[in-house]
Amino acid sequence: MLFNHQVFSLRNTIFLRLIVTFLLILLPVLSLGVYLYNWLVDTAREDISKTAGSQIEFYLTDLENQIERMKLLQYSLLEDENLNELALTWQTLGTIDRMEHTNSLVKRLFTIQNSSMYIKNVSVHIATIGRSVSALNGALPFDAERYYDIRSEFGRGSQVIEWNGSLFLSAAKQSGTRGREPLFTVEIELDNQKLQEALHQFDTYDGSGTMLLPGRSGVVLTSGTGAVAVREFPSFLRQAEEAPLSDSQTVTLSGDRYYLVRADSPMLDFTMYRFIPEWVVQEPRDRFYTWAWLFSILALSMIAVYVFSTYKFIHRPLLTLVKSFRRMESGDLDIFLARGPKDEFGYLYDRFNQMVANLRSLIDQAYKQKIMAQRAELKQLQSQINPHFLYNSFFILNTMAKTGDVERVEQFTTLLGSYFQFVTRNASDEIPLKQEIRHARMYAEIQDLRFSRRIGVRFEPLPEEFETLMVPRLIVQPIIENAFEHSLERKVQDGLIIVRFETDEEEVRVVVEDNGDELTEEKLILISHSLHDRDDQAETTGMINIHRRVRMTFGRNGGLQVSRSVLGGLQATLRLPRRRGEVDV
Repeated sequence: MLFNHQVFSLRNTIFLRLIVTFLLILLPVLSLGVYLYNWLVDTAREDISKTAGSQIEFYLTDLENQIERMKLLQYSLLEDENLNELALTWQTLGTIDRMEHTNSLVKRLFTIQNSSMYIKNVSVHIATIGRSVSALNGALPFDAERYYDIRSEFGRGSQVIEWNGSLFLSAAKQSGTRGREPLFTVEIELDNQKLQEALHQFDTYDGSGTMLLPGRSGVVLTSGTGAVAVREFPSFLRQAEEAPLSDSQTVTLSGDRYYLVRADSPMLDFTMYRFIPEWVVQEPRDRFYTWAWLFSILALSMIAVYVFSTYKFIHRPLLTLVKSFRRMESGDLDIFLARGPKDEFGYLYDRFNQMVANLRSLIDQAYKQKIMAQRAELKQLQSQINPHFLYNSFFILNTMAKTGDVERVEQFTTLLGSYFQFVTRNASDEIPLKQEIRHARMYAEIQDLRFSRRIGVRFEPLPEEFETLMVPRLIVQPIIENAFEHSLERKVQDGLIIVRFETDEEEVRVVVEDNGDELTEEKLILISHSLHDRDDQAETTGMINIHRRVRMTFGRNGGLQVSRSVLGGLQATLRLPRRRGEVDV
């Protein structure tokens, strides 16, 4: 059904264009794929040789770091407090102290031994007390042969010492007198088996092998697979030593050819050889270089054709559509997309234009009308005057006039005039918070003339940094009025209303609380539920009016919250975010 429609005829679809473009790219790739493989053989030979060299160089570098760390541990052991006390104060130590020092030293040696997989044993030879202590065997009689032979080899300047077919690191603690024997020596015996096992990681190809020569010690560590594992490594070694330094050579052993990769560690005086069978990196044919260049040119041409066609038929129209959607999301509905080619994008453009037109119509007919009606309702609630407050005000004024209290009459009429001027004027819907609090204070002063013996209102100072915060008009005074009428009007004495301010990094809060005693839990739940009721047909009270206007101004994070005050009555909290968010109409 999709392609039967005139707009989506097969010859006009992006699908057909992509198929044709794909075939234009795929056919040359398939025809030249065989030659590409042979061209890659040459690259593979070079890459494998470089990779093999990099791997053994990295291994030697890691081994250097491991041995350097062992030496640091070895030299730190020379300054070990327990070891030095054993060597210097053995005669003065009691049996228990000697045992404690020896056990502590063994634990230290055991810790060093377990610090690296390449450490087989750690020993200390203390000539002054005739003891040798090791991590594996604990305290033993002094091993004089080992002490003098290894120390003698250490004196020749070799970093890694060979003795009886094993590899050692040695360090000596010199005595304070010149020419005397060292107080003790610390030796670390390397694990030849672990070193040899580590060479297995390089035997990645069948028939490959690896040799590690620790200096001029005569020790040769080897590893291999296949035929290499059973052949004589001395023959490998002779040909390896004849090869130039840091060079990749081809050697022949028993009729098989191998690539030889070599790396040296001057710091350790180690040499490492790696043998890779020739079949892994067989020699390519030179004639494929010409085909490789031709393939590269053709591949670039095909890629250029594909990029151009994809951009023209897909990316550019899709980008235009995305930009139009972003303009629409930002509120710009004056968008019209010129119809493109007769393909899927042409249809999408037409549907997009129709959608924008329908959206404009819906906004004009419903959305804007609803907002205007709601704001008209809120404006009416904002400007209405409580008749009871008006009657009581005139009653108080009449009483003052009868008693001849002219001074208070003047004060009261001034307050009353300012109050009604603020309530009835058609100024901006938003005013600074300072003016809103001033109006609330004015209302409280008027009510004080009526309830001064029964109810008091206490305002905490408004922080100066929030005086200029713009808020909707008449959001604080109606809350105070609600406290007078519904919480404290029947209170005989000690009625109290407190207006205070709280703040944090996100918002400013105006808190109005009273000590009324008529607020039940059911009534508190009812008030809270009415504030969050989104039913447009529900009754709109003063508290709901305030909540809606604050949310329309500050977004979903603003509004009015109610709870029970620590004073016992109602606590109403106006939340005024510092930054205005998305408005919830």
